[in-house]
Amino acid sequence: MTALIAAAVQIACTNATEANLDRLEARIGEAASRGAGLVVLQELFEAPYFCQDMDERWFAAARPFDDHAGIARFRALAKRLGVVLPYSWYERDGDRLFNSLAMIDADGRVVGRYRKSHIPDSHGYYEKYYFSPGDTGFMVHETAVGRVGAGICWDQWFPEAARAMVLMGADVLVYPTAIGSEPSTPGWDSRDHWQRVMQGHAGANLTPVIAANRIGVEKGRAGEMTFYGSSFIADFTGRKVAEAGRVDEEVIVANLDLDAMREARRSWGVFRDRRPELYGALTGPKPRALDCPNVSNPAR
Repeated sequence: MTALIAAAVQIACTNATEANLDRLEARIGEAASRGAGLVVLQELFEAPYFCQDMDERWFAAARPFDDHAGIARFRALAKRLGVVLPYSWYERDGDRLFNSLAMIDADGRVVGRYRKSHIPDSHGYYEKYYFSPGDTGFMVHETAVGRVGAGICWDQWFPEAARAMVLMGADVLVYPTAIGSEPSTPGWDSRDHWQRVMQGHAGANLTPVIAANRIGVEKGRAGEMTFYGSSFIADFTGRKVAEAGRVDEEVIVANLDLDAMREARRSWGVFRDRRPELYGALTGPKPRALDCPNVSNPAR
């Protein structure tokens, strides 16, 4: 059996970047000790989720890829432990700012750099204030554990992104995430909806999905947000095979059978029977009926 032992880590983040990295490093070590070869971390874990406010002071937190101390530290960690680590950070590239991910292979090399494609903009998730839309397109990264397709948070709500990465050869899809309470819709809990959407990506594409979310209450200038954790791993049928709780720092691990995945892809024919000539509506103009005010988007 070709197996992928995968893990997801969730922690609460503070303003102390080094302390955040210390806690993550300990949890990555725990995942590696349990056999994980791929360890998925949450979105923008170096700091609190600053996008709940529009505060120009956070622009100074963006860092270029070159000489990034956190990436260098986790490259050494990945090499020492022999694990694949997607590293999420706030990237500065000249005058442009991105929500980015460096895919660190098990030998410490960075084998790809992805920039978040879909950028949300709603109350509490003011990401368009901080990030340009990604210019890399969707990416699949060749790693020691297989071909890893990576989206970032809001990307996970788009079936087109998941299907594109699988058509590009992804063996597994990973989604670093920061999602929780909805300031625009108090009292609404999006947790189950969030999970089901990605479970659908797994089942429709016969591809395992790993989502890592943050936990904790983070106070902004105008209010606060509660992140609900619930990081999970789904197998290629969409069944959850590991799941974390809402409030605790956790590591979850699952054994994913890639041979069974490939056999299911052959036998089910969901790629063989595709009809791309019928899918023009996916890239055509958006119907006017779908134009709506951007005031109460679901969470990212």
